[in-house]
Amino acid sequence: MTLGSVVAVESLLHRYDQRVALDDVSFQVERGAIFGLLGPNGGGKTTLFKILTASLRPTDGTARVAGADVVRESSRVRARIGVVFQSPSLDDKLTVSENLRCQGNLYGLRGASLTRRCDELLDRFAVRDRSGDRVDVLSGGLKRRVELAKCLLHRPAVLILDEPSTGLDPAARTGMMNHLHELRRDEDVTVMLTTHLLDEADRCDRIGILDAGRLVAIDAPDVLKQTVGGEVLTVSVRDPSALSKKVAQRFSIAAEVVEGTLRIERPDAHRFVSDLIEAFPGEIDAVTIGRPTLEDVFIHKTGRRLEAAAPTETVGI
Repeated sequence: MTLGSVVAVESLLHRYDQRVALDDVSFQVERGAIFGLLGPNGGGKTTLFKILTASLRPTDGTARVAGADVVRESSRVRARIGVVFQSPSLDDKLTVSENLRCQGNLYGLRGASLTRRCDELLDRFAVRDRSGDRVDVLSGGLKRRVELAKCLLHRPAVLILDEPSTGLDPAARTGMMNHLHELRRDEDVTVMLTTHLLDEADRCDRIGILDAGRLVAIDAPDVLKQTVGGEVLTVSVRDPSALSKKVAQRFSIAAEVVEGTLRIERPDAHRFVSDLIEAFPGEIDAVTIGRPTLEDVFIHKTGRRLEAAAPTETVGI
């Protein structure tokens, strides 16, 4: 664990029977950073989340959070982290204030100091006017705000969130990320989250791309996009495999087939479009050009798209 790092993962391996969920994963998270783990559902993100919150013992390797080993010092880890689970962990039959006070009591907070801390967080997350309402009448976005307030009561060093935007609409997701950036600034908390949402990952300081249990890339989002190289050309065509071979023969460039479309990375893709269409008249149905996104980075690293299952329901803030 280097000086300044708050989370340190080294050669982490985890198996469920014969299935490998995490395969030799290593990374560090610096103090005060917002670090995201981006990957498809089933890629290993939740397994890593469970290990870092000391609720699952890894098969091999080590992980330290806020200076404590997740296996040998699990109680110290739990005392130094705040956790937001993918599924809500609030008691629907209690009010917002009652949920906060119960959580505070679990961490030994009592009396005036607990009241002051609850008031601070009710104001920070703009839910003071709902403090007397039962949680079951709140929207999904308001519940997420209360979840964040609840896990910050004991002033954790690290906030760990598993797919925190599940069930939220785009406006609520944006609001939640705004809160995380404010927390990093005002509470001196390090934030680590798992996500399969590109817009959420784009707002992290650094991201690790996790696929099939392996960490395939790690860096700032803009740095990762630069590895793709220039612009991305997506070509819709009836027979992408056949055209891929023709493009390689004619122009001596790689043209990948990704889920039924042809994908070409070039610094001058916008100029190359006319050459492509002239070379293969009548074979191309549509062409799009764009600057690299994190989706393109994932394709570049894995050869396939980020297959994220969309939530079945969205709710407003």
